[in-house]
Amino acid sequence: MSFPTQVRPAASPAYRLGRQFREKTEMVNYISGLVFVVLFVIGVVMTGAIGSASPVVAAAIGILWIFLDIVVSSAIRLAAQWEKAVVFRLGKYHTMKGPGLFMVVPLIDQIRMVDTRVLAVSIPKQQVITRDNVPVTIDGVLFFRVQNAAEAIIMVQDYRYVVSQYAQTSLRDVIGQLTLDQLLTEREQIAKSIEQHVENDTKGWGLEVTGLRIQDIEMPEELKKMMSRQASAEREKRATITKAEGDREAAINLAAAAKTMAESPGAMQLRTLQTIDGLGPTSSNTVVLGVPLELYEGLTALRDTVVRQPAMASADGSRG
Repeated sequence: MSFPTQVRPAASPAYRLGRQFREKTEMVNYISGLVFVVLFVIGVVMTGAIGSASPVVAAAIGILWIFLDIVVSSAIRLAAQWEKAVVFRLGKYHTMKGPGLFMVVPLIDQIRMVDTRVLAVSIPKQQVITRDNVPVTIDGVLFFRVQNAAEAIIMVQDYRYVVSQYAQTSLRDVIGQLTLDQLLTEREQIAKSIEQHVENDTKGWGLEVTGLRIQDIEMPEELKKMMSRQASAEREKRATITKAEGDREAAINLAAAAKTMAESPGAMQLRTLQTIDGLGPTSSNTVVLGVPLELYEGLTALRDTVVRQPAMASADGSRG
């Protein structure tokens, strides 16, 4: 009777890089090797002393001593500060140990080391259709940690892979219920919603989701151009409204100034002189004052009248 073989997709580059980093940062157990060397030296000295009297007995003791040396040294285990050791005795969960030095029963106990630090799982790019039928491509990063090492090992075959798959499906479910405008403006709320979905789905597995961040949102190029034109039109609209409001305020101020000048007879002349003085004495400025023709003719007639009056007075005197 054959059973189906469970096939898991190939791991992503980020997952492989994280696995290599974890392998490099595993704590090396120097204590076990040191104990093995010390016991081995003691055994060599002891068998050497017995071998001079009875070589056969010395050989038997030497073989037995090497076996006991291997057993004792393999019973000493070391866990880092961020690691928990899940101990299985004859295939059944027994206890958790660590961090630090601890002992196990050789050949009977088996251990699985679990990293309890915050882990990052990359969510690959997912093409999702929003509620208003806009295709977008989204990727992100999920952060979680192992809260209960025993449940994470017993309840799930590979909790990193399972959390990654749950994050992808939750991302699709949440984004599919939102419009494009909500997706672009409510990224923090969307991340919290996806985080809540993953945490609810993985409840009881000894995992704690600490955060989720959406990295990039890709849209079709045509949609980007349309959004750029829309933003440009919106900015032009705001600029036109601002200019119109400025013109309205300027007109109100000019009307108030005209009213003030109308109430003061000399205000207009003073304003004109101030404007002329503000032009400066430089030769590059030319001031042209427009005089009405009627005013010029009136001044000419007044001049002629003033000139004629002395002549007429002298003529009248000579007659008298």
